[in-house]
Amino acid sequence: MRKPYMRIPYTEVLASPTIIPKTATTVSEAISALQEFFKAPLAKGSPSTVVLTGAGLSVASGLADYRGSKGTYRVNKTYRPIYYSEFLQNHEARKRYWARSFLGWTTLLKAKPNAGHYAVKHLGDLGLVQNVITQNVDSFHPKAHPHLSTIELHGYLRSCVCTSCHSELARDTFQNELARLNPAWEAFLQDILATGALDTENPDERRAKGLRTNPDGDVDLPNAPYTTFRYPACPTCLASPPIIADGSRATVEVDPDGAWKSTSSAGILKPAVIMFGENIRPVVKHAAEQALDNAGSLLILGTSLATYSAWRLAKRAKDRGIPIALVNLGGVRGEEAFFADLDLSQRGSQGVRVELSTDELLPALVEQLRQSSSLKAFREDHSHSVEEHGA
Repeated sequence: MRKPYMRIPYTEVLASPTIIPKTATTVSEAISALQEFFKAPLAKGSPSTVVLTGAGLSVASGLADYRGSKGTYRVNKTYRPIYYSEFLQNHEARKRYWARSFLGWTTLLKAKPNAGHYAVKHLGDLGLVQNVITQNVDSFHPKAHPHLSTIELHGYLRSCVCTSCHSELARDTFQNELARLNPAWEAFLQDILATGALDTENPDERRAKGLRTNPDGDVDLPNAPYTTFRYPACPTCLASPPIIADGSRATVEVDPDGAWKSTSSAGILKPAVIMFGENIRPVVKHAAEQALDNAGSLLILGTSLATYSAWRLAKRAKDRGIPIALVNLGGVRGEEAFFADLDLSQRGSQGVRVELSTDELLPALVEQLRQSSSLKAFREDHSHSVEEHGA
């Protein structure tokens, strides 16, 4: 009997937040609180802030999120993402996954970073942010701020990776192969692109046209013939099959058109993302922890912290005693613990919790910080103090 799949965490509505400080209910007051927040690590001579982001930051780019008011878990109660073990073990599940991804890739490719991503860049330019850790797989952070370090906690969709030899293949190249191997699906994709069905950001309009869109470029087409879909083998493994655990050489077979055959024992390509049930790569986990341990504060943007990999980073910041600021529409997993024991009179230096959209708040924050003579003077005084003490 098949082992049941793990439960998707925190799909129900989380408790509404307590705003901190309590006056930070408007953009102007939230900006004031965040200005105090950014001063805190400078006052202690600590390095600058680390930013941790989630799917909520990319909603303004037209992408679906998971747990927002119009997130997939709210509007599509039957949605279940594919699990890592399912992808590895089930040829039919891979057909279904790649067919849906094939339909959604064009829209994902057209999407661009939004004002929130560029605001993070500008915070880096101001010397206030030193690292970004993102749960998002859309590559918007590296695009928006290539010179500001980004740790992609859950991987990225811009490439595929072989589950056998671990070599990567550009997703654009893979998409072209999918189109070549599946001409009927390619014709259908061109038809729905021509109708504009994938251009609308309104989920009701998409459902009216027979489509359901989910996060990470997944397009569900009810009753579609997924079993007819074909996908290519890893070109590296096809050219030189790898040695497997028993010391023998793996089998990698393709049909006359180059599609992976189920008689193969290697050469399966997967998206270069961390699927449900898959472990984060140790080097990535270590990099995220190191960035946080070197930071003076943590700014959390657009995430409910429902995944443990993100929540534990916030918990690590709390355990270190550094200030945490949290900007998210809706509740956040266990957030009350992050703001326990704060001085009720503090104005943001110890912690901030606001419930405003990142694409509205962050650009306004950057503009205010640029104009803030008090912050500039504060940074200059701190810089001189450090130089005088030879630090």
